[in-house]
Amino acid sequence: MNVSYRWLSDYIDLSGISAEQLAEMMTRGGIEIDSVPSRNAGVSGVVVGYVKTREKHPDADKLSVCTIDAGTGEDLQIVCGAANIGADMKVPVAMVGAKLPGGMDIKRAKLRGVESQGMICSARELGINDKLLPKEQQEGILILPPDTEIGRDILDVLALNDSILELDLTPNRSDCLSMLGVAYEVAALTGRPLKLPEPEKELYPTQDRTSDHISVTISATEQCSLYTARYIKGVTIAAAPQWIQNRLIAAGIRPINNIVDITNYVMLEYGQPLHAFDAAKISGGRIEVRLAKPGEVLVTLDDQERKLEPQMLVIADAEKAIALAGVMGGANSEVTSETTDIVLESAKFDGGTVRRTSRQLGLRSEASARFEKEVDPGRVRSALDRAASLIARYGAGLVTESVAEAEVSSPDPVKVELTLNRVNGMLGTELSSLEIKTILSRLQFAAEIDRDGVWTVTVPSRRGDITRDVDLVEEVARLHGYDEIPTTLIEGPTTAGALTKSQAIRRELRSVLTGAGLQEAVCYSVTSVQRTSLFKELSGNSKPIALAMPMSEERSVLRTALLPSLLEAAAYNLTRKNNDLALMEIGNVYHSDEEVLTRLPHEKPRAALLLTGNRRSAGWNRSAEPVDFYDAKGILEKVFERLGMAGRVAYEAARPEGFHPGRTAAITIRTERGTETIGYVGQLHPELQRDFDLADTYVAEVELASIYEYADSHIEYRTLPRYPAIERDIAVVVDRGTAGGALTDAIVASAGQLLESVNVFDVYTGERIGADKKSVALALVYRHAERTLTDEEVTETHARVLAQLEQSFGAELRK
Repeated sequence: MNVSYRWLSDYIDLSGISAEQLAEMMTRGGIEIDSVPSRNAGVSGVVVGYVKTREKHPDADKLSVCTIDAGTGEDLQIVCGAANIGADMKVPVAMVGAKLPGGMDIKRAKLRGVESQGMICSARELGINDKLLPKEQQEGILILPPDTEIGRDILDVLALNDSILELDLTPNRSDCLSMLGVAYEVAALTGRPLKLPEPEKELYPTQDRTSDHISVTISATEQCSLYTARYIKGVTIAAAPQWIQNRLIAAGIRPINNIVDITNYVMLEYGQPLHAFDAAKISGGRIEVRLAKPGEVLVTLDDQERKLEPQMLVIADAEKAIALAGVMGGANSEVTSETTDIVLESAKFDGGTVRRTSRQLGLRSEASARFEKEVDPGRVRSALDRAASLIARYGAGLVTESVAEAEVSSPDPVKVELTLNRVNGMLGTELSSLEIKTILSRLQFAAEIDRDGVWTVTVPSRRGDITRDVDLVEEVARLHGYDEIPTTLIEGPTTAGALTKSQAIRRELRSVLTGAGLQEAVCYSVTSVQRTSLFKELSGNSKPIALAMPMSEERSVLRTALLPSLLEAAAYNLTRKNNDLALMEIGNVYHSDEEVLTRLPHEKPRAALLLTGNRRSAGWNRSAEPVDFYDAKGILEKVFERLGMAGRVAYEAARPEGFHPGRTAAITIRTERGTETIGYVGQLHPELQRDFDLADTYVAEVELASIYEYADSHIEYRTLPRYPAIERDIAVVVDRGTAGGALTDAIVASAGQLLESVNVFDVYTGERIGADKKSVALALVYRHAERTLTDEEVTETHARVLAQLEQSFGAELRK
């Protein structure tokens, strides 16, 4: 919101307070001011001049020689190159000695042999953004209204001797989206009285009544609570008064014509958007506020055809929609130069309905920005009267008597109870009842106190952000001054902060993965429909969950697995020559068995990792080492070991879709409910690698829900071994399909407590042992914690191990 300092001074006496001081005061009071730029970009010595004559330059086809009356008593001769210059015009004239933006000094000069005693200026040369001027004023010199006083300083004429307060408002302070709202705020901060418009005293009604020309009904009663309209006859479409144009430009709005400019002016002044319809284009003399019909189409004022949906609120006549309520008017009811009568609307539309319509159509306007934040219902009628009075005052039309309106409901005043102890207890102050009453009075909040010392505060409708006593306490703090609130120690019971189990596990998981050399990726939670079909085992039977308003087709549904997002991140990096990647992500996926949601989807936490390229790059003394399956599996083993789950987790050969059929394992966990598959680790399928232009890539994705349940990060410490170990190596021949993990599990189960560790250190396949056999070499370490083992004990235990392997797997010692 851009607030003109000069405009603001119409409502409150700002003498003795500069724009910069006011900005500091408002910022300290909770309304942040980003900057206070001056509208004067460096102009001095420029006045209003009258072009008495204009003749062609004798030696230049594109130059004119003008005789100018600048109010000095002597005519000036100025050479001008603008094509739109002509006699009987009022224009800005930079006198000799004047200064213009950019460090330009105006001096006497000769142009093609003709003396020029100044310069006739364009808007751009005065430092004005010409894009904010009416279209006819955007080229050539700036033409001023015919009634402009000759010789008057251009800074006064164009209100350039002004400063703009750029407000950075928080969403709750929508009351300051209007000049009157800011005036109330400044009055509260300064304690100075307000002078508000009184439009009801300025109306000039004719003998006609509005109800003789137009009627109003509301069908969409939940989306519109109040709709008012005035009928204005004999409208003359022309330029708005210069002072109105100046204020619109200062606020960043381009003037168009008197009717549109007055509605925009009142919107800025009251915070209440208005709209004017050409009365002749309203069929049946009837206005209805209703929801759009299925398939209904409306061409808006920006000449775009909008396909409406049934939840959108429209203003309609007896035959058709003529406006998108609260967003933009329709071209079929636009006010044009041929318009003779208008219908002026002011209404209270539901903010949520306007917001949804605006977002769905990608159509945001100054009006919708205000309706979205809920306009003040108390200003709907007064804003309409204000606009009508301005139209009447400046001869733009005759206002008919009374107002056509329909009202569904009128909100009750908000009343909030407050006590002195509540205020001082929360702020740590020692304010008196008189001080708090004074603050409430400056805010213009009516307050009554009962015998128990409880204030009942009636909140004005303009302050929709105040609904509870804590809101009033905040107002007292603002007006009293945050700097005046003393520092006090915290009182009362305190609770030490702590992480939940799932939060602690996620933090530990992130620490282990990043410690293993992985970099965390934060990917979009939305993806394309095609991506959701890549890993069916990871996505389950989930249907794609479509977004209501997707950013693009590639971001149209919620993701059902993490890996597609990591693949996109890997492909993005590889195209930028970042070839060695180790990525991880911890995030949520979204599953639902419904195509059209009637309940919330299941939000499942997961972790995923991706490895591609080399684990170690080539050097002068070594070759590069590419990553493989065991890098990914090893990282997962490190994670499960750190989370105390190593004994519960196992890996089984699997062939899930999207993975390499011979280099993939299912990750299972043993629970009280049985064995559950919680994810997969393996190489990407070669076809999928080609689709993403990836080299050999190894990935894993794991459900975290079971990990949250069974993780135990408690660390148990053991003393260092004091007694020697005995090592035994064996090589057994088993069927080629026998898993090495199954052999180690059988050994651990049969060896008992004397076994310290068992590891597979070699696997051999070849003709010497048979086509369907393999040799697995294992290293076993035996140790007793409290004494030295004897050969007889180890031999007995080792024999039991061999017997178990023979019985369970038909294993034979390799000869």
